[in-house]
Amino acid sequence: MSWAFLRDLLSGVNKYSTGIGRIWVAVVFIFRLLVYVAAAENIWKHEHDEFECNIKQPGCENVCFDHFFPVSHIRLWALQLIMVSTPSLLVVFHVAYRENREKRHNQKLYRNPGKIDGGLLCTYLISLILKTGLEIVFLVLFYKLYDGFKIPRLVKCDIKPCPNTVDCYISKPTEKMIFLYFLVATSSLCIILNLSELSYLIFKYSIKCYLKRHMKKQQ
Repeated sequence: MSWAFLRDLLSGVNKYSTGIGRIWVAVVFIFRLLVYVAAAENIWKHEHDEFECNIKQPGCENVCFDHFFPVSHIRLWALQLIMVSTPSLLVVFHVAYRENREKRHNQKLYRNPGKIDGGLLCTYLISLILKTGLEIVFLVLFYKLYDGFKIPRLVKCDIKPCPNTVDCYISKPTEKMIFLYFLVATSSLCIILNLSELSYLIFKYSIKCYLKRHMKKQQ
């Protein structure tokens, strides 16, 4: 899978972000995207082939694997990365709209099309809320699908066509557990950064509006 588009998107968003937003971009790019491409993808690459049960009943291994791993961890992580980065497109599109509007009217309509104010501020806040919400949704999804943030060494399966309760073994459970904890930790860090940036922007522009009103009253 090519991640060039996501990398370019994050690089483009970085130009219009606040300081906290740039830290978020760095965390997503270095601690999530690069870790996924360089290491995590290979660990889950042959997870189905390396899933073994102590019986050779045709179909038993497949149904047990599907029961305990309804969605691959790594594919769900990839989907999470794509989904939490997509709201940033709203900001990029809004800046592009401002720039095209200036070209159409052939005059300077904004001090800086990429400055977070006015309508762009609302778009930026919406993107932060969406990113935070998606992060939380995926963490809950991980927890529900896999019955907690854990990778067991042994699972017991009694689903047909298995003739009785069979023991199935997951390959490299400790290694997978480490990466799962890393996934949860980086996702939680991104939630904290998004909420911090959201609070910072709301506080900053609330103070700005208050000072404007105070100046008008004095005049």
